Amino acid sequence: MDLPVLPPVKPMLAKATTTLPTAEGLYYEPKWDGFRCIVFRDGDEVELGSRNERPLTRYFPEVVEAVKAALPERCVIDGEIVIPQGDRLHFESLLQRIHPAKSRVDLLAEQTPATFVAFDLLALGDESLMELPFAQRQARLREVIGAGTESVHATAITRDAATARRWFEEFEGAGLDGVVAKPADLPYGPDQRLMTKVKHTRTADCVVAGFRWHKSGPVVGSLLLGLYDDEGDLQFIGVAASFPMKRRAELVEELAPYRADALDGHPWQDWANAETNGNGNGEHRMPGAQSRWNAKKDLSWVPLRPERVVEIKYDQLEGRRLRHTGQFLRWRPDRDPRSCTYDQLDVPVHYDLAEVFAG
Repeated sequence: MDLPVLPPVKPMLAKATTTLPTAEGLYYEPKWDGFRCIVFRDGDEVELGSRNERPLTRYFPEVVEAVKAALPERCVIDGEIVIPQGDRLHFESLLQRIHPAKSRVDLLAEQTPATFVAFDLLALGDESLMELPFAQRQARLREVIGAGTESVHATAITRDAATARRWFEEFEGAGLDGVVAKPADLPYGPDQRLMTKVKHTRTADCVVAGFRWHKSGPVVGSLLLGLYDDEGDLQFIGVAASFPMKRRAELVEELAPYRADALDGHPWQDWANAETNGNGNGEHRMPGAQSRWNAKKDLSWVPLRPERVVEIKYDQLEGRRLRHTGQFLRWRPDRDPRSCTYDQLDVPVHYDLAEVFAG
């Protein structure tokens, strides 16, 4: 490829908040529920870059053809691959597309074709646009895409906060999961959390680094979750559980490949023996430590190579850990485990407790 911006490029990210920001100079877009994708096109050469920098090209041949038909000859465009089914987006169908067999990929491309939704223009022809303000990039994006096609669209956008709030309420019924706010003067910052996203629930993408057996037998009881801190260390933050019994048995098989040599170089290697290491303390409490609530509870665990990422739903944090058990939502094969950091979490604004007591 001969482009001013070459793959791989890590996409610009968003930090979660619970309320829609309303500062001057903001643009609002719907938050699409799909696979983040940066399209690189140089004539007949097309690469679909993923969030973890591993190409999605082979999994979505119909998107490659749609890009050739709808986008400029030489361009780099950030967006999302989604699969519409009926009147909703269907994330599970996206997960099925990550398959090693070409015959299966080709079949699913016909049965559940994907769509590319564009929301940022990073390069056009010989010009890199990454340093331009977002307002200019989005205006030029709409010029090059125009009305779009059935398989390639430019995302909706508004500068009106009231419209964005309406989108937040109404678009959920179509399978979208919130609203993203972007400052008009924002340059494109790869792998930086410079945007703001408002979602309907608190979610986090976590590394699965081990599991505990269920008390009823040889099935998975809970998944041990971790996030990387600022020093690059994987910290235990809690568990995801509450699976149906059939699903617990399926997880044993799904996780089996990650048990091989898992303890060699495992970030929690020193915590493998709760009898030896004790409880630990503070925010770095060990996953195998004795339960503070039930000393008789068996918290021994099975290490896994920290290579899989899961999206969970949670209610709130207690310090640096989940206050309650997280709820498994889905696997995220499009996420790099190293990208699962604390800065994706919604950190509440500090409020003086005395003022609460004062009314």
